[in-house]
Amino acid sequence: MTESTGSAPGAHDRSVDSTGEVLLDTRRFRVVRVRESLADGGCRDREVIQHPGSVVIVPLVTPAEVCLVEVVRVAVGRTLLELPAGTLDREESLADAALRELAEETGYRAGRLESVGGFWMSPGILRERMHLFVAGDLVAGPQALEPGEQIRTRHVAWDDAVTMCLDGTIEDAKSVAGILITDARRRRPPSPSR
Repeated sequence: MTESTGSAPGAHDRSVDSTGEVLLDTRRFRVVRVRESLADGGCRDREVIQHPGSVVIVPLVTPAEVCLVEVVRVAVGRTLLELPAGTLDREESLADAALRELAEETGYRAGRLESVGGFWMSPGILRERMHLFVAGDLVAGPQALEPGEQIRTRHVAWDDAVTMCLDGTIEDAKSVAGILITDARRRRPPSPSR
């Protein structure tokens, strides 16, 4: 099982002070003011949300069915249909974080876990890298939700999940990205062996 972390944060930055002045420090993220050097030689201040990163999992119950979660999201005042996911808030490998979050939110334990890359969630203001995994050979078990979490599982046919991403039924960005990336990988013909 391989882990992919993508390119190092800031690897292609011209000149951005990523430490900055702390404006707000919370349990899950920090808001900082950073100084950005501009191409014309000037500078400007930007407010950035620093986040430890997260994992998102595509749990394939069967090759034709995925387990999604219905999550109450206070920030948008709605219940959204999403892939299970969670914050990297402790010392563990990306794969271990994915397995833990999958078990906590869905109750499933994965016999197989594949890292399929990652993406930045909202790089204009947010420094959060999401690491995408596909889980298979699932064994059902009890959820282990954190206090206050409101999450229900929902099995959806794979083709329906793809359609729901395209027609706007699934509105959560990480879930749209995770499902469509996984679908594209599944449709790609196998590489010829050398």
